[in-house]
Parts: sequence; structure tokens; C-alpha cells
Amino acid sequence: MDKIKVIGGKKLEGKIYISGAKNAALPLMTAALLTDEPVTLTNMPILSDINSLCVLLEQHGSKIEVKDEILDNHETKTYTFTTKKIKTTKAPYEIVRKMRASYYVLGPLLAREGKVELSLPGGCAIGARPMDLHLSALEKMGAKIEIKKGYVHAKVRKRLKGAHIIFPKVTVGGTCNLLMAATLAKGTTKIENAAKEPEVNDLANLLISMGAKIYGIGTSILTIEGVDKLHGANHKVVPDRIEAGSYAMAAAITRGKIELINACPRDLATPISLLRDIGVKIEETKRGFIIDANKCKIIGKDVMTEPFPGFPTDLQAQFTALMTTADGASLITETIFENRFMHVPELLRMGADINIHGHGSAIVRGVKKLSGAEVMATDLRASFALILAGLVADGTTIVNRVYHLDRGYEKLEEKLAAVGANIKRIKE
Repeated sequence: MDKIKVIGGKKLEGKIYISGAKNAALPLMTAALLTDEPVTLTNMPILSDINSLCVLLEQHGSKIEVKDEILDNHETKTYTFTTKKIKTTKAPYEIVRKMRASYYVLGPLLAREGKVELSLPGGCAIGARPMDLHLSALEKMGAKIEIKKGYVHAKVRKRLKGAHIIFPKVTVGGTCNLLMAATLAKGTTKIENAAKEPEVNDLANLLISMGAKIYGIGTSILTIEGVDKLHGANHKVVPDRIEAGSYAMAAAITRGKIELINACPRDLATPISLLRDIGVKIEETKRGFIIDANKCKIIGKDVMTEPFPGFPTDLQAQFTALMTTADGASLITETIFENRFMHVPELLRMGADINIHGHGSAIVRGVKKLSGAEVMATDLRASFALILAGLVADGTTIVNRVYHLDRGYEKLEEKLAAVGANIKRIKE
């Protein structure tokens, strides 16, 4: 199993290209199941999660063509998905267990074929993240659902029907699944308390280009008028705001200066505001934005994770790592997932001063210096937090179980090395 070795003490300076968003690409890929015509996605990230979902889509019947492309001197890929016929509506455990986003096939398969058999998914161990919100909403649209032997069995007579769905809490996955299911439903579906994340908007825009009728994009109320058939489309995946936020914090923690090319400041308004509040200079450019922490005094700042446009849970671990080097104390409150402080014990091994209160908050007191250590990655975003700590720690940090990083950060060690980090992958 690969490891990543980081020798701390290097100030990061230079340019990093932000890849297409993983959290957008995955539901976009499953949307291709809704039509028998080709769906082409450009600016696709090069990640293991993309490969895993391709395996699942291929077994459902998708033919996938992949082309290498160059955007802004950056290597990327274009995928074309053609699913003329669904071979099977079963999403088996051996594939689904590798990534939670496999559940995005639920809505499209149920809408197109009227049935689906989905293994309960796996993924990062950051909380239960139950699918009950997805399932109860689909039941309101006429689906009959049973859970047997670890599988969700869902079916509908003839066609899903439009319904009025009010989510009791914001759910990105649930909103995406309902959006896709409702496009081919009979009648009108109204989703209240819908997620407003940029990745949800990106999916809605693809579906519209495929012939769907969706209103209220970017708001908490989405209205979908079902159509009889969707067609193919070409679509560019939005930039990855979480990757951009992660590298912004890499510049801040090393007190360096990085230009993030292809980043979208609008999608990071809250994290950018927070970074400015703690002392970092940020300048928007035509190509993205520049993070300048040279000679900056980083101060402690409280933060609470919230659904978009609030501070993203997917940047909480990285911000926690940044606060270990700040002047003063910070209160980090996690409201989205109950087990998202598993990076804290590893940061403590590196000399951080963090006290966890229950499952929902942590007090971080900045220390003068972190020390390199051998640490264990527990999930995708926690992995990057440990890389951040390693970038400023005295000595060498070895991060184990980096397959988590490969799920969500394209060519991480190459991008960081290009801006001055002393980092390399150890093959085992």
C-alpha cells in the first residue's frame, strides 16, 4: 500500500491548476443512464473514484470512450457515455462497497427501467449518512422499496409520478437522486429544502441540456416537469471547489503564495471570507484567484460547517490543520457528519493541541511548531489535513493509507511538488 513522505519547512509558491470537481462528475456520469444517446463530459478529473464508477456503469450497459485533452496546459480527460440498453439493474456489493457515490444510479435506473437492486454503499467512515431521505422521497413518487440482505430493492409500476418532496434536512445526494428520477417521471415534482451546492446546480444544468425541464436552480425549491425522453448532450464539469480550498489552505499554512488557476471564487465565497478574516490576502484574477500568506500573521478563528453557501464540511479537516499553526484558539464545530474528527488523534501525534468535545466540536490552540511523525489517513479530507500538517512540521511525516487521497485529489504530490513542497510517493 502506497505512502506519502513529506519533509516540512518549504514555503509554497507558484501556480496550481484546479481539476474538474469529483463531487460534480460522479452524479453527471450516472445521469448518462437516463438516455440511450451519448453524453460527453469534458474537464473530467483523473481519480480512482471516477474509475470505480466507470466499472459500475459498464456493467449496467454503458459504453465508455475516454480521450486525453489539454486545458490551460493541464492534462485532463473527456468521457463519452452511451447506454443504448440497460443490461442489468443490479448494482452489486463488490463494486458499490468501494464508493458511496454508487447510490447515484438509484434514481436514473428507477426512472428509466422501473426497477433497481442496489447494494447499500460504502465509502469514507465519517458517519452513517443514511439513505432514508432518498428512499422515502422515491416512495412518495410511487416506488415500492424493501431492504433485504444488504440490498435496496426498488420498483415502480410503469413510471414514477411527480410528487411534493420536503426534505427534513438538506441532502446533496438525495437532491441529486430526486432530480434525476423526476426528469422522466409523469407530472411535476417539487423539491423543497433542496441542496444548493454548485455540484447540484451543475447536474441540473446537464439535465436541462439533455431536455429536462428544471426551474429554481440555485435556490432551495426545485421544480421538475417530467418529460417522456431525454437526449444526449455535451457538458463541461465545474472546477473542484474543495480541491481549490484545500490548496488555498496549503498556501496559508506554509505562509506561501499560490495562484489557483481554473478555480471559481464565487463557489468558495465563505471559505475565502474566512481566510481573509484570519489574515490571508486573496486577490481574484481572470483565471481564478491568488492566496498570499507571505509575512501574514494567521489568527485563530471559530468556524461551523453548514450546507452551501456555508463553510463546507469537506474543508473542515483542512481548516483544523491550519488552525494548529495559528496565533490563538479556534472552536471548530461540525454539524454535517458525526465522525469527522478522526484526523485529530493523528494531528495530536504531530504535536497539535486539540481537545474534542463530544462528537461535534473541537478546540484548537495554535502551537509554535508541529513535529513530523508517521500517521494514518482515515478518510479523504482527513488525508489532506495530514499532508498540510506535514508541510510545516519539523522533520519527516509519513502518511499511510493514501488510497483515500487518490479518490479525490488528482496528482496531489505532483501539484504540491511543482510549487515547492518536498513530497514524494513511496510505492510498496
